[in-house]
Amino acid sequence: MRGILKAFTVLLALVTVTTAAAAPIKTFTSTPFAGAKANTGTVTATVDAGKITLKLSADFKVPDTPAPHWQVVDSKGNTYLLQRLVIKGDKYNQEIILPAYVKDVAKVQIWCAWAEALLGESSFTTVVK
Repeated sequence: MRGILKAFTVLLALVTVTTAAAAPIKTFTSTPFAGAKANTGTVTATVDAGKITLKLSADFKVPDTPAPHWQVVDSKGNTYLLQRLVIKGDKYNQEIILPAYVKDVAKVQIWCAWAEALLGESSFTTVVK
C-alpha cells in the first residue's frame, strides 16, 4: 500500500511540474503613453505562471514631478496605486511585478501621488490576465 501511495505521489508531482512548464508565457505591448507629463514610451506586460510583470520601454521618459507612481486599472475600473516610479538617485522602477490581488490590467497610468494628478496613461488592446 505504501508503495502505491509513493508512486501516486511521484506521478502527481510529475504531472504538476509538466503542466506548469507547459503554460506559455504571454506578452502584451500597450499603446504609447498619452498625457500632460508622461507622453513617451510603452509598457510591456508579461504573464508567466499567473504573475503579471510590467516593464517600461527604453524610450519612456520619467516625468519631472514630485512623486510619480505606477498605477494600474483593471477590467472592472478598479485602480491600484503601486510603487513609486523614482527611487534613489537617477534610478527608477522600470519593471514591477504586480501583487496577487491585481487579477488583470486594462490600463497603466503614471500618477503623481503628491498632486493627485494623472500624468499619463497607456492601455492594452486586450485585457492582460
